[in-house]
Amino acid sequence: MSRRLTPALRWTRRRGQVLLAATLTALSLWLLQAKALAAESAAPGAAPSAEAADAAPVFATLDFDWVDAARNRAVPVRLYLPAAASAEHPVPLVVFSHGIGGSRRGYSYLGQYWASQGYASLHLQHVGSDRNLWFGNPLALVWRLRDAAQEAEAIARVQDLSFALDRVLAGDMASRLDATRIVAAGHSYGANTTLLAVGARVERQSQVFDFRDVRIKAAIVLSAPPFYGESDPAKILGAIVVPTLHVTATEDVIRIPGFYSDAKDRVALFDAIGGARKTLAVFEGGSHSMFTDRAGTGGATLNPQVKAATRLLSLAFLKSVFEHEDAALRLWPAQFASIVARFTPAGL
Repeated sequence: MSRRLTPALRWTRRRGQVLLAATLTALSLWLLQAKALAAESAAPGAAPSAEAADAAPVFATLDFDWVDAARNRAVPVRLYLPAAASAEHPVPLVVFSHGIGGSRRGYSYLGQYWASQGYASLHLQHVGSDRNLWFGNPLALVWRLRDAAQEAEAIARVQDLSFALDRVLAGDMASRLDATRIVAAGHSYGANTTLLAVGARVERQSQVFDFRDVRIKAAIVLSAPPFYGESDPAKILGAIVVPTLHVTATEDVIRIPGFYSDAKDRVALFDAIGGARKTLAVFEGGSHSMFTDRAGTGGATLNPQVKAATRLLSLAFLKSVFEHEDAALRLWPAQFASIVARFTPAGL
């Protein structure tokens, strides 16, 4: 009997191999994210020392469960508010968008740091692409991830951002926030959300989608994926003129089934930005999830170093944009030369 496979059987075998690979990848992602959710739940950190407990709080952490009635969509948020913020001394605001599968509790190492330095930080939770993706049958995870990455959710996310700004700037905290100094920031999927909020334009069947929120004066873009299905990033990003800070790493690779993206894609998006005031920092090694709250990913030694460097770089960028203080931004590359593969300052 011949062991030669018919075309139909060969196709069936190849399809089975693809499905098996996708399932194994999904299980791997599910296990990794289980660890990430545990880390996120512990993100507030250890109990303060006796000295710290007696000291005045540097910032408050406030959760709000908003609902956009016009879209029938929940928009949970967490606000890190500097204690010094007041009507007499309103503070700048960073509005942060998480990556796929994240939540308002994530990226606390940034939100807490910014608040400790006098910048309020509003962390969104996008309910169509948040941590709930990781619950349920792990074998169906690939399909849940793919659904969350569709165009409708991408649009809903940037609408979440503008809605959250509407609410926070009209609520009880409004007088403590400086509406003239607002920055959008995000990681991975959240970086795409950020780029849409500051002027990225996508064309579909002769219709241009433009979600720019003119209240946002700058952007911090961590590990931005490409706009999948689009061949010309300059056509999408050329209209962005606000100052932007782009942060990535040489091993910043996205391995979600169907949405693979090489580290070079992050640099390509930086190159495509139209405005001249754009800065790029590329760390040596690392990983895509290194910029989340997860410890160890990208290297047990490198991970905390990158987090510390990213905090200081983002603060230097904010000071450059809003306070016209450029000294810290100029000194940053030398300070972290041992872990930085490339640094391109604005204007070069």
